[in-house]
Amino acid sequence: MKKRIKSKFNVNQKLLVAILICSSSLGGSISTFARPDSSSIQSVLENIQVKGNVVDTSGEPIIGASIVVKGTTNGTVSDLDGNFTLSVPKDATLNISYIGYISTSVKAASNLKIVLKEDSKTLSEVVVVGYGVQKKSDVTGAMVSVSGEQLNVKPVSNAFEALQGKAAGVDITSSERPGTVGSIHIRGNRSITATQSPLYVVDGVPLSAGGIESINPRDIQSIDILKDASSTAIYGSRGANGVVLITTKRGKVGKMSLNYSGSVTLENLVDKSPAMSASDYITWRRWAYYNSNPAKNPMGNQPTYAKDQDYFSGDESALANVNKGWVNDTWDGSKVTDTDWAGMVTRTGITSEHTLSGSGGNEFAQTFFSVGYLNNKGTQKGQEYSRYNFAMSVDLQVKPWLKLGGSINGSWAVQDYGYSRTGQSSNSGPTDIYGAAKAIPRYGVPYTEDGTIITNPCGSVTNVYTVVDEWTKSTDNRETFRALGSFYGQFDFGKMWKPLEGFSYKISFGPDFRHYRQGIFIGKDSAVKMGSKNYAKYSTDRYLSWTLDNQINYAKSFGKHSFNLTLLQSASKYNKEGGSENASAIPNENFEWYNMGSVDITDATTYGAGMGTSLSENQLASYMGRLNYSFNEKYLLTISGRYDGSSVLAKGNKWSFFPSLALGWRLDQEDFMKDIKWVNQLKLRFGVGTTGNAAVGAYSTLGNIQGFYVPFGETLTPAYATNEPYYTSNSVLMANKDLGWEKTTQFNYGVDFSFLNGRIGGTLDIYHSKTNDLLLAMSIPTLTGFASTNANVGKTKNFGVDLSLNVIPVRTRDFEWSSTFNGSYQKDEIVELSNGKEDDIANEWFIGKSIGVVYGTDNDGLWQEADAELMAKFNANGHKFEAGKVKPVDQNGDFVIDSKDKKILGNTTPNWVIGWTNNFSYKGLELAIELNGRLGYMVNQGAEGQYGMYNQREIDYWTPDNTGAEYQKPIYSTAGGDEFSSLLGFRKASFIKVRNISLGYNFDQKLIRNLGISSLKVYAQAKNLGNLYSSVDFMDLDLGTTYYNRGFSFGLQVGF
Repeated sequence: MKKRIKSKFNVNQKLLVAILICSSSLGGSISTFARPDSSSIQSVLENIQVKGNVVDTSGEPIIGASIVVKGTTNGTVSDLDGNFTLSVPKDATLNISYIGYISTSVKAASNLKIVLKEDSKTLSEVVVVGYGVQKKSDVTGAMVSVSGEQLNVKPVSNAFEALQGKAAGVDITSSERPGTVGSIHIRGNRSITATQSPLYVVDGVPLSAGGIESINPRDIQSIDILKDASSTAIYGSRGANGVVLITTKRGKVGKMSLNYSGSVTLENLVDKSPAMSASDYITWRRWAYYNSNPAKNPMGNQPTYAKDQDYFSGDESALANVNKGWVNDTWDGSKVTDTDWAGMVTRTGITSEHTLSGSGGNEFAQTFFSVGYLNNKGTQKGQEYSRYNFAMSVDLQVKPWLKLGGSINGSWAVQDYGYSRTGQSSNSGPTDIYGAAKAIPRYGVPYTEDGTIITNPCGSVTNVYTVVDEWTKSTDNRETFRALGSFYGQFDFGKMWKPLEGFSYKISFGPDFRHYRQGIFIGKDSAVKMGSKNYAKYSTDRYLSWTLDNQINYAKSFGKHSFNLTLLQSASKYNKEGGSENASAIPNENFEWYNMGSVDITDATTYGAGMGTSLSENQLASYMGRLNYSFNEKYLLTISGRYDGSSVLAKGNKWSFFPSLALGWRLDQEDFMKDIKWVNQLKLRFGVGTTGNAAVGAYSTLGNIQGFYVPFGETLTPAYATNEPYYTSNSVLMANKDLGWEKTTQFNYGVDFSFLNGRIGGTLDIYHSKTNDLLLAMSIPTLTGFASTNANVGKTKNFGVDLSLNVIPVRTRDFEWSSTFNGSYQKDEIVELSNGKEDDIANEWFIGKSIGVVYGTDNDGLWQEADAELMAKFNANGHKFEAGKVKPVDQNGDFVIDSKDKKILGNTTPNWVIGWTNNFSYKGLELAIELNGRLGYMVNQGAEGQYGMYNQREIDYWTPDNTGAEYQKPIYSTAGGDEFSSLLGFRKASFIKVRNISLGYNFDQKLIRNLGISSLKVYAQAKNLGNLYSSVDFMDLDLGTTYYNRGFSFGLQVGF
């Protein structure tokens, strides 16, 4: 057998030699061909078949690990079980690598077992820093990165929800209305009146209108948040409030893969403080009548049939319901029908979301696509939101020196906003249909005995209107189309000409188009209009902005030195065009907003029609330079400067310079740290930078005039003026040609650490900032014809601490527990205002205090009979205090409660924002628990007026038998009961909420691969289960209401 093999080899060897000789002869003289050495041919031909398995330290297979023969391009990747097979020369060396693991090399053998160790230094190594990417170990600024995997742990409607509690120094509020997002604040407040919203950058394109609510969260690869000025200064005038960088998914090298993600969420509205039952309300109103005039009315717990006929008159059906409680001249409140008005307008909310995506390509072209659909039917009837998403990207390596690419992210959204107060003369009153229903006393009934709808349940004194079928009587429909593009061309000059290695040029263009249409119709029979004229409005806005960047990069390393230079020239333009028309008394309610021409616009008395159009444009030109320098991979330096020019400012003030400097010291690379094996990473950082804010109107530095009509004879003639008190209702500010940039300078001190092979890691940052030249309105003498003007006056400062801590307390072969805590502390302070160090009491701005404060009179609970002597001293000065009323605190001891007794009670911005996530995994089973909270602030929840006529939530109110009550006694009065009742509305606020609990299972790949499936996960989740702690037990402090949605989700994720 061996002889046959040898013979066969000799034949093949001779054949190969012959082929090589012939090939050489065809290409030139035979004398130029060197006869191959027999041993070299045998080395090529004597390959061996290597079979191996790649696993991590816990024994789990690593899928997609790269196995390459050293010095060649011959290689493969590990399969779903970590196995691979490769034909290699018998003396070959194999290089095995995988992202996030330490690469290793082994000698070829027929069977290999390769164990890769996690590399805490390279795990999640590359992060987006703005106009490029950087190794995380080389980052010198304060930033936080959240991966797409972390964002999609739970199904959410928008990326804001997914970010909650996952980034230190970032506070995100919630909104339960479908299609509506909360707010995001990065490191608290710096400006007093200018916007606090961060800049959003999607795939390198700064957004001029709107945030990221239109983007499908499942299309996001990562979100990187730049927090300190040394990081955000590269965005100059737009970086004062932080920068949120969104990177969407792109194609990857490899065969085409498909992924599907879908979920269904069922939600129900939970009210922590429901309205009083019918029986409780009837008793409460009786007490209100008694307290208004004890001489004429019996005590609330001693009712009479005769008095009830007076107390509850105005609605015969409601009175008949009350009278059900009178049986044989004895009161039994359980006999009264308890109408669940809130239940009429609520339902089980259903949210379904589906995303199908694909990715693939080779070394020359990669592509990605995604289609998504979301439908969110709210828990309140009439509220619904649907969104369709489409995303696609293509990256082409056209030439070794030329790369082209682009992406488009589009969305079409339709929101039924639900109950709306748009077009009303007052903004007071319920803002949603649930609030309107909760305002109706439950002793009222919806229908008469013959089935007729009762329009004013409980009579006109309660000032409420029926909510029966309200969702069909008022419509606020909003449609939004958005298309966001990002296109680039990148030239690598080093691959054109060797001396230019490291030198590249990139041109990027990012258009952003958004069209918004709103149609409102509020019928005369709606709970908003209460039988008055109907109202219709049609408005549309078209936004178009674009950004063009020309970027030059030069990267070079020599010896222990390496640097990267970035130069940028950027231009952007923003254009918004809008129009609206509105009118009342639409002749046919079926027209809604579709036939505004049916009204007589000249008849202002009947229709009150109005119309208007607008155009707003602004531009920004920028030049930026940034240098990243590293010495011996230990000492890091980043310097940047950006020069911005804005069209919204006047000549001479348009341009400003925004510099930054950051230093880093990688202590773990020092020789004296080499023997400390438990320290994997330890880096110190320092940064300082200046950012700007020019958040003023596009034409605020120009003189504005107003148009109106004045009577001349029997006709109205158009006229124009700045401020004409007889004809204009709005006040125009005097233009300020000297208006300039609001500037913030921030210092940041940070440390990044990783210990025990990544078992403990995190980041600690301490920062303080100063903001100068605040954009504020200041009063000026009215003889100028203006009351005020915008000016650069005032200063603020801000101090804070951000902490991110990641630990893995337990890790075994099959089980792991990982825990992530994010906490931040911040405190802002006003240093100067328009009048220097003088407080602005009218706006509640105080020197040395927080920007947002609660300013008012403090309270000491309720007056009691034992306080009779003290009450007499106040009453002698005109007060009417009595037992059961609110007891205000007399700060100056003059026995008069007035403005001199007001004080700062607290701050409206939380001092602490925290998030804590725990993940447990056992084989394929996963359990995640998310908590988040805010601590150390104050809310004004509105107190309880208790006028005895309007509906009332369940509270603990004062009676002679309940003197230790939380709230004052009710007093029936159309003019108002206890004048100091509002003081009980101020509450210290802190809460920790159980945001999400998720249980999922990843199927064993060995079981599903025969089905053509590469991954399969099913999961169930519980959302908003409740609070671990809340200082205000009857409110959801996250939302600021007494009610919230609690839900359960069921989802599926499949990879093909």
